[in-house]
Amino acid sequence: MYQTVFLRNSAFILLFCLLACADKKEKEKELPYYNEPSFSPQFLTNKEEIKQKINHQIADFSFIDQNGKTFSQKDIEGKIHVANFIFTSCGSICPVMTKHMKILQQAFRNDPRVVLVSYSVTPWIDNVERLYTYAKLNQINVKNWHLLTGNKAAIYTLARQSYFAEEDLGFTKDSTQFLHTEHVLLVDQNKRIRGIYNGTLQLESEQLVKDIRLLEKEN
Repeated sequence: MYQTVFLRNSAFILLFCLLACADKKEKEKELPYYNEPSFSPQFLTNKEEIKQKINHQIADFSFIDQNGKTFSQKDIEGKIHVANFIFTSCGSICPVMTKHMKILQQAFRNDPRVVLVSYSVTPWIDNVERLYTYAKLNQINVKNWHLLTGNKAAIYTLARQSYFAEEDLGFTKDSTQFLHTEHVLLVDQNKRIRGIYNGTLQLESEQLVKDIRLLEKEN
């Protein structure tokens, strides 16, 4: 009798542990929301709660890509997009970031739900022709990766105020202070920030691929 009770209790404990682990695993799959430049994660699943607590979105914008075409917030409506900030004459982190963005290019080259966006932080140098050449040299050859140039103040404001590109340190800076960051931002279909990654690390880019796939399943 005691043996039967023991076996039943052991089975119950085992089942409880398995369910707890499964629940934990499911929670780990959820991507947080980032509503402020401190990048404090908020894990929310209730739609009403998300609507009430997450009010930050990427602001409207309009720039020109490497093909001379206008690219604006309309081109990311209802899509997941990944953003980083580079300049073509950069000899330090930018080549590495571009190399790692190509991991995303390969993974989502035929996926119209995902857009890659690289904003130039030296738009007074990086005109359309220069961005086109940079794209060719780096084998950026998909329709959904846009290298953008335009008004410097507009790019810097968007980077710091919308994408929180330099986190708290950059949020209050103005366009006279040079923008240089290794951060890569993941933004969901509703233009809300869902992830921040170090673009110089391959492992982070590989994780970003996984997180994009999670966002695709989310909707």
